[in-house]
Amino acid sequence: MAKVNIKPLADRVLIEPMAAETQTASGIYIPDTAKEKPQRGKVVAVGPGTKDEKVTVKVGDTVLYGKYAGTELKLEGSDYLMMRESDILAIV
Repeated sequence: MAKVNIKPLADRVLIEPMAAETQTASGIYIPDTAKEKPQRGKVVAVGPGTKDEKVTVKVGDTVLYGKYAGTELKLEGSDYLMMRESDILAIV
């Protein structure tokens, strides 16, 4: 997990998506054009939360999120997603 120089505001969370699956359970390799966006990632940075709600995820957590959740960012050659904590479905 790389250290990034970005601090999310309010209840926002910065997530580094995990790599998409390259092989099915039966051993078939999936081409790049057929891969689905990953819905799992590691939390890299967390905002302080709002005055009404504190953030429950912490840096290093592995989380599940919706397929179209967040805004894609490219920082220092890596891909990240910035999303609200409410877009996170579960901590794995």
